[in-house]
Amino acid sequence: MDLPRVFILAALLGQTACSSLFFFPGRQMERTPGDLGVDYEDVLFESGDGITLHGWYLPARGTSRGTVLFLHGNAENISTHLFSVVWLPWKGFDVFLFDYRGYGRSAGRPSLSGVREDFDAALRWLLGRRPAGDRGVVVLGQSIGGAIAVYGVAHSEARDHILGLVVESAPSSYRGIAREKLAAFSLTWPFQWPLSLAFSDRYSPLGAIGEVAPIPVLIIHGDRDPIVPLHHGERLFEAAAPPKEFWLVEGGAHIQAFAVEAFRQRLADHLDGLYGSSAPGAPQPAPPP
Repeated sequence: MDLPRVFILAALLGQTACSSLFFFPGRQMERTPGDLGVDYEDVLFESGDGITLHGWYLPARGTSRGTVLFLHGNAENISTHLFSVVWLPWKGFDVFLFDYRGYGRSAGRPSLSGVREDFDAALRWLLGRRPAGDRGVVVLGQSIGGAIAVYGVAHSEARDHILGLVVESAPSSYRGIAREKLAAFSLTWPFQWPLSLAFSDRYSPLGAIGEVAPIPVLIIHGDRDPIVPLHHGERLFEAAAPPKEFWLVEGGAHIQAFAVEAFRQRLADHLDGLYGSSAPGAPQPAPPP
């Protein structure tokens, strides 16, 4: 992703008001969970405004310890973001990951209002399936997926079934991250403030995260994130109401926490805590690549 160049081009063309500038979808599917030795189910479901969406449901190995709804970052599709969560079934957790409209095999074109609909639809589908519908789910979002997740959870009609929210490397404000990218180049630096005002903050996570409580919030951010700087995660944590936690990934770049086994296990333990379970899961085979 090369956000600075996109914002420069948008400024030159006078198109900064278009929320689709935050999305860089890819249609080509690079791999499936089956290619990595993980069982999965192809899922087609419909958004509230009639858009057909596509996702993958990954059942836990052995006895399920909980269910995670995953929202990926702003580029490509679920086939390239699969590595962020493909390890969770080995830890005993069901996972549902889906593509926003315009990504992968999902129809339509992405927009901030549209992906809000997509989140609701994915959550409805997942809660209509056992065991998620009986026990509730945890929502995990990375990068812009984290921003979408914050607003979605805060305003969800099904929030009573959401046990926790985990956000990694998310921008605190769409307008704020746009301004920072505009400020990074001499061509757009003088216009960073007026141009950034064209980006809507209607769905901003910073304005919504305080409404997530009493659902527990976990913020994860790398201290060397070059895409979404650390201060975004710190602002979100400050604005969140308890219960909340912050995990700093020392030396971590953008959405890199779960490339490290220690953070994978730490998240699995955190999920167990949200489900009120201290029992170990089924015997675990070697984790996926």
